Amino acid sequence: MDTFKTPGGKEVTFHPIKHASMAITYDGREIQVDPVINAVEPMTDYTQWPKADIILITHDHYDHLDMEAVEQLSKSDTVVVTNESSSALLGKGEVMFNGDCLRLADDIMLYAVPAYNTTEGHLQFHPKGRDNGFILELDGLRIYIAGDTEDIEEMEEVKDIDIAFLPCNQPFTMLPEQMRRAADMVKPKVLYPYHFGDTPVDAMLKAMEGSGVDVRIRDFQ
Repeated sequence: MDTFKTPGGKEVTFHPIKHASMAITYDGREIQVDPVINAVEPMTDYTQWPKADIILITHDHYDHLDMEAVEQLSKSDTVVVTNESSSALLGKGEVMFNGDCLRLADDIMLYAVPAYNTTEGHLQFHPKGRDNGFILELDGLRIYIAGDTEDIEEMEEVKDIDIAFLPCNQPFTMLPEQMRRAADMVKPKVLYPYHFGDTPVDAMLKAMEGSGVDVRIRDFQ
C-alpha cells in the first residue's frame, strides 16, 4: 500500500492487487479499478474486500472486466463507470466516451481519455475510440490510469498528473521505450508501471533512467 495526501490534506491509499486491478481508498470511500477474480492469477476473492462505492472499468477484455467481481464488490448504491461495450455486457453502468467528464462527488471528478493501439498488426487489440483511460481527480490529486494503450499523441493533453499508471506489455500495450515516451509526455510525479506481465522489471527501470520521475514497482504483473 502507498499513501498520498491530497492538496486538501485527505489521504489516498493505493492497494495493488494484480495486473490492471487496484483498489483506491479515499476519505472513507472505496474505489476499485478493473477487478477480476480468476482471469489473472492469483485468484482474488473480492468477498473479502470492502464493498466499492465506485468501480471503474476501462474496457471489456477478460483481464479487465469480470462480471462476477463486479457483483461481489457491488452494493445498492455502487456507481459502475465503463465504456459502452463493457456496459452492454454488464447490463448496467454509467457509460463514458473519450472526452467525457463526470462528477462523482463534490470532491471527485472523472475524465475519460483515449486508450488505443498504434502499432501495425496490433490495432485490433484496442481500436481507437472504443476503450477508456481515466483521469481520476480526488480533492485535487490527479491520477492517470491509462488503460490498455500505447504512447498515443493524446497523452500530450494529459496535464498536471501527480500519479500515473502506465501499462508495459507488448503486443497489447507498450514496450519500455514507449512507456518512457508516454511518461515524458504526461510528466507524472510518481509512475507505477502496471499490466506488465512478463516485461522484465530491469528493462522498465532502465528505460526510465534520467526521467526525474519517481518510479515505483509494485505487484502488477
